[in-house]
Amino acid sequence: MIKEFVAFLKQYGVVGLAIAVIIGGKLNDLVTAVVGGLLMPIVGVATSAAGGDWRSWTPEKWGVKWELGRVLGAGIDFIIVAFIVFWMAKKILKEETVGKK
Repeated sequence: MIKEFVAFLKQYGVVGLAIAVIIGGKLNDLVTAVVGGLLMPIVGVATSAAGGDWRSWTPEKWGVKWELGRVLGAGIDFIIVAFIVFWMAKKILKEETVGKK
């Protein structure tokens, strides 16, 4: 039964997938820290809406509070994170293809 289980793990690459998930989680922590700690304060200074706290910007229209600051913040976060991941993947994959030539 143990040999069967180990064969299953090897055949379907479960160990590699587990390692990728762990590394991906830590990469997420790193990218989130870079975005939140380095880049978003610059955006906050540049946009100075709501007295510098632009993520709390909630205009009211038709009796509804619209959390536009929160939505814009999530959008900017996504764009920055997607770019960083794209850049890192491009660098890593470039190194792989260079080594195969």
